[in-house]
Amino acid sequence: MSGTRVTGRLSGAFAAFVSTARHQDLRRAQLAFVGAWTAEWAFTVGLCVYAFRHGGATAVGVVSLLRMLPSALLAPLLTPYADRWRRDRVLVAVSAVRGLATAVAAVLVATDGAVAAVYAMAILSTVVATLYRPAHSALLPSLCRTPQDLAGANVVRGMLDSLATLIGPALAAVMLEVSGVTAVFTMAAVASLWSSGLMLGVRPEADDRSAPARRRILADVRVGLRAVGSNSGLRILIGLTGAQTLTRGAVTVLTVVIAFDLLETGEAGVGTLTAAIGAGAVVGSFAASLLVGTRRLARWFGLGVALWGLPLALIAPFPTVAPTVLLLACVGIGNALVDVGLFTLIARLAPDAVLARVFGLLESVGAVSVGVGAILAPVAIGIFGLRGALVALGLVCPALVAASWLALTRVDTSMVARDHEVGLLREVPMLRPLALPAIELLASGLETVTVQAGAVVFEQGEPGDRFYVVDAGEAEVFGDGLAVTTLGHGDGFGEIALLRRVPRTATVRARTVLHLYSLTSERFLPVVTGYASSRYHSIAHVDSLLHRFAPEADDGASQ
Repeated sequence: MSGTRVTGRLSGAFAAFVSTARHQDLRRAQLAFVGAWTAEWAFTVGLCVYAFRHGGATAVGVVSLLRMLPSALLAPLLTPYADRWRRDRVLVAVSAVRGLATAVAAVLVATDGAVAAVYAMAILSTVVATLYRPAHSALLPSLCRTPQDLAGANVVRGMLDSLATLIGPALAAVMLEVSGVTAVFTMAAVASLWSSGLMLGVRPEADDRSAPARRRILADVRVGLRAVGSNSGLRILIGLTGAQTLTRGAVTVLTVVIAFDLLETGEAGVGTLTAAIGAGAVVGSFAASLLVGTRRLARWFGLGVALWGLPLALIAPFPTVAPTVLLLACVGIGNALVDVGLFTLIARLAPDAVLARVFGLLESVGAVSVGVGAILAPVAIGIFGLRGALVALGLVCPALVAASWLALTRVDTSMVARDHEVGLLREVPMLRPLALPAIELLASGLETVTVQAGAVVFEQGEPGDRFYVVDAGEAEVFGDGLAVTTLGHGDGFGEIALLRRVPRTATVRARTVLHLYSLTSERFLPVVTGYASSRYHSIAHVDSLLHRFAPEADDGASQ
C-alpha cells in the first residue's frame, strides 16, 4: 500500500472518531454500547466460573446452551418490535431489564441462593439482550449520512466492542481474585443501568411516513426471512457468521478448560485468557479503522472469520501461557475485522424497514451457533482430547471461508457500484439532509437512462412521473422556449412536477450524450417527504427554483 493511500486511510480513521465525538446522539449511542457489552463480558466470565464450580466443563456448556437457545428462538419474534418502535427507546428498556436481572443474580450468589435461580436470571438477561445488538445496529445508520460515515461508526463501535471485550473480562479477573462472583455480577448490573441512562438522551430523526399496518408477529418474521432469502450477499454473511459464532461458543468452554486443565492458571486465568481476546480485538480495531473507505469489506470480514478458528488449532502444539495468550489475541483481531465488515454490509444490503429483523435473524443464528458450539466443545474434548478438539474445531472457519471466497468477492463488487450511486445522490443538494438508510433506499430504486445528443428528456406541460440525476453529459433547460440553465454531473431535475403535483414546468434537452439515473415518483416521493428535514429542505428548494425562474407565477417554470 502506497504512502498516500496509508495517509488517506489514517485520515479516514481519524475522521471516524472525530465524527463520533462531535455527534452527540452518535456519541451517546456508542458509549451506551460499550457499557452494555462490558457488562455482558464481565457477567459471562463470572457465570462461567460459577457454573464450573457447580459442575465442571459440562455445566459451563449446558448453561451457555440454556442461555442461547431461548434467545435464538425469541430473537426473530422480538426484533420486529425494533422496526415498529423507536429503536433508541428499545435500547433503554433492554439495558434496564438486563441491569435488574443481573443485580438479582448478584444478590442470589451473595446469599447462597438456589443455583437454578441464578441460571434463570442469566437466561432472562440473555433473552432480553437478544434485542440489543439488532436494535443498536439498526439505529446507527439513521445517525449517519454516507457509507463512509456508517463504516466509520462501525469501526468506532468495533473499537469500543474490543475495549469491552478486554475491560469486562479483565475487571472480572481482578474481582474474582480479590472478591468473588458477587462483585462481578454487581459491576455488570451497574454498567447495564448506566447504558440505559445514556440512551435516554439520544434523539434520532424519525421517519414520519405513515406506518405500515401492523401484521401478526409471524408475518413480520416472514418478511425478515424473505429479505435474507432473496439476497445472496446477506445469506453468505449470515452463514459465515454462524460458523464464527459456533467457534465462539466453543471458545467460551475451551478457555475455561485450558485455564484449569492445560495451563493450570485457575479461576483468574479464565478472565486473563478471555481478556487476551479483548486485547487482540483492541489491536484489531486499530487495523480495522484503516478499512474506512475500503472496497474489500466482505473479504476482510472473511479473513476475520478465519482468524476465529486458525489460532485455536495452533494452540495444541504450543500449550504454554505466552503462546496461548498471543494466539487468543489473534482471535480478537479476527473479531474486530468481522464486526466492521458484517454490520456495515448488512446495514447497506437490507432495507431499513426490516433492518432490525435481519439483525434479529443474525442474532438468532448466532445464539444457536454459540449454544451448539458450547455443547460441541466438551463432546469434542471427550472424543479427541483437549488438543485434538482445538484442532478439529479450529479448522471449521478457515475451511468455510476458503469455500466462500468468490461469493465474498461478488459482494464487494456490488458495493462498489452502490457506492457510486449513493455518492451521486449525495451530490444533489435537496437530498443531502437524508440519513444513509434513505439514500440507500433511493439508490436501490435507480434506473439507468441514456439520452442521445439533441433528444428531449421531457417536454414542458407533460405529466411528471420521474426524478432524474445526471451522471455524465450535459443538458439544457428551457422555460417557455427560453434557455434557463445547463445541467451537468450531480445535478437533479424533475422534482417540481413531483413535489407540486403539476405538469412539467420546463423542457429538458440533451446537449451531449446524457447518462442519467431516474427514480419513479413512487420511489422518490415517500423518501424525500418522509423525513422532516428533507421535506422542509425540498419545499424550500422548489420554492427557490420557482422564484428564480418565474417569480411572477404561483407554479413557476423550472422542471
